[in-house]
Amino acid sequence: MDQTLYPGYRMPPRLFAIFALLCLLPVLRAQSEAPARHEVYGGYTYLSNTFNGVPGSQQSLNGWDASLAFPSWHRLRFKIDTYGYRGTNLGAPQHALFIVAGGQYTWRFHRESIFGEALFGDVGLNHNWGPNQALGATASFAMLFGGGLDTSLSKHFAYRVGGGYQYTNFALGANLNPPNPYRIPGLPTNFGRVSSGLVWRF
Repeated sequence: MDQTLYPGYRMPPRLFAIFALLCLLPVLRAQSEAPARHEVYGGYTYLSNTFNGVPGSQQSLNGWDASLAFPSWHRLRFKIDTYGYRGTNLGAPQHALFIVAGGQYTWRFHRESIFGEALFGDVGLNHNWGPNQALGATASFAMLFGGGLDTSLSKHFAYRVGGGYQYTNFALGANLNPPNPYRIPGLPTNFGRVSSGLVWRF
């Protein structure tokens, strides 16, 4: 208020307090939305096919998923993800365990966070996973490229939906003596993956 136009005018203390609070809101909001140092995730995961699911005999798999993401650096986090699947197809059990690690890059928009990830590692599989329980390799290199959406439920919890492309390269016959790895036509290497669960931020 211009004192020359309104001599003796003083801003009421209550109005000054409101003005100061409005000035501080952007700072308080930025602090409240600061990214959590760690993120622990747990939930359900779906794989589009079994590891012996040749064309005409494809079957999806269900499993669990758990991951830990470390403090971010310029929105980029180092992440360790482990997940497993159990099922049967063509008379053979499918018991897989993945352990992968890599980077997760996150963009935040109000209550939502969108992330992309690229993870690399190893997958272990039971030895009799082939059609009619034919013996096969029990380990393979694995890659996961994907992303997802987190919706905040509270200060420390969020609901996550994610998905992506999964690659493995298992071969049959690798456990024979002597080993004779081979691949039959249509043996899958490319999979779709979906995951959903809760995130704990601390």
